[in-house]
Amino acid sequence: MYKMSLMVLYTLTLAVIVSGLTVSSSKAQVTCFGDPTCIQPETGHAVGRPGTPNIEVVSHIPLPGQRFSHADIEIEQDLDRPFAYIAQRFGASGFYAISIKDERNPKVIYRYIVDDPDLHLGTGCLDVKYAKAEGRYYLVVSCQFGQGGPDSDLGAMVFDVTGLPDASTVKKVADIRVPGLIGGFHNIFTYKHSNGRSLLLATTQSKDAFIYDIAQLVAGNEDPVSAISVPEPSATRSRQWHDMYVGFLPDAEQDRFYGAGTGGFHVFDMTDVENPRLLTSVTGVPGVQNGHTFTPTPDGRYGIGMPEPTYQHSPVRFFDLQPDGPGGSTPNVVRGSGIGAWIAKFGGATHNHEIRWPYVFISAQDDGLQIVNMTDPTRPFTVGYYNTRQGPMLIEINPFTGVGERPTQATTGNIYDGAWGVDVRNKDGLIVVSDFNTGFWAFRLEGFQGWNGNDWGMPNISSAQFWDDGPNLPQIIN
Repeated sequence: MYKMSLMVLYTLTLAVIVSGLTVSSSKAQVTCFGDPTCIQPETGHAVGRPGTPNIEVVSHIPLPGQRFSHADIEIEQDLDRPFAYIAQRFGASGFYAISIKDERNPKVIYRYIVDDPDLHLGTGCLDVKYAKAEGRYYLVVSCQFGQGGPDSDLGAMVFDVTGLPDASTVKKVADIRVPGLIGGFHNIFTYKHSNGRSLLLATTQSKDAFIYDIAQLVAGNEDPVSAISVPEPSATRSRQWHDMYVGFLPDAEQDRFYGAGTGGFHVFDMTDVENPRLLTSVTGVPGVQNGHTFTPTPDGRYGIGMPEPTYQHSPVRFFDLQPDGPGGSTPNVVRGSGIGAWIAKFGGATHNHEIRWPYVFISAQDDGLQIVNMTDPTRPFTVGYYNTRQGPMLIEINPFTGVGERPTQATTGNIYDGAWGVDVRNKDGLIVVSDFNTGFWAFRLEGFQGWNGNDWGMPNISSAQFWDDGPNLPQIIN
């Protein structure tokens, strides 16, 4: 087994105090008034340089669509299925299937557009996740269509993609509808449970995250198996879970749900799928009224969370989830600011992330792809970056009005441009990114040829699933 080399290159850190935390940063953006020789003192790079030399651009596909239309991204993990998927929202809403068999010359091999796109109001397709059930491969696409259109209760669409790269074989096999819940699903997650079931989890316009059995969905049963409710629901929020992650914890032999939503971040034991049990909540975090994303380290010891909404100046926070030891039977509450934090620059924001210990791969909107080392979670630091946004900032969301504006020194809203989603293929370390406007990107980080947690003394657990065998202990530990 190989060992990844730690590359603490091209990065220095600036210590500042934000909500009582020491935050690692590339500092605030430097204004150089058009001087091409202007250097950012923290990084040593010229202002405007797209990235650090240790990140290679493997390929890029500009995708069609109106501004801010390209949403989340997913890459299949098996090398013999070299496919990535990107959701497209607004206008011609749907998704792209991209072949990366030749990773330097990727090709769009299939595009789905919802019927009668002019009638489908609202955000459209947001998230994409693939799964394997009963020997076939499926792609799940989450939807958010507004009231007044034909599919306001449509949560997600399920496609059989087993026959790719033959586009003619792609077939929609299920619609997941949620009568009474206008606005569908926001984020989704697919998971191979320790009981052998392939599951779909979805955040809804309610206090619940729904859990579905994918094999049952394809067979025509749209009823959820169960639901996980936000511990303390809000009377004013419609969608109370924003996003989630599910992973197996070997020490406790538990399937655990990590949800970001109302109040902060919450951990459930969902080994018994029909009866999830609250274990831990992370609440009362300064600057985090609600959670946006939440992911644990492979051993479940630490959690990484982002606030909802993702706003300027708000860092990625690192929490110790086990102050009382792993596998506790009594719910406990983690309070305070956390043990560490990171942000690329203090005028920026972050969106999504993937953990491949000790690295955190972050889609940081205006700051593009950011790769962070969290070997010491109290002092995370930047390893490399690449800015996928091209040209000037297009829009900013004013937090006081909710209206999109061109950025000025007077506005400090939610930056709404740049890198949206990120995913990592474990077997060879290929990194893929979706950008709001510039489309599909593929990267490689110098020295990172793939990931297996055992190489780092960690369980072999990540968002990548063991679809054939499930999370059995030998493949996780050995």
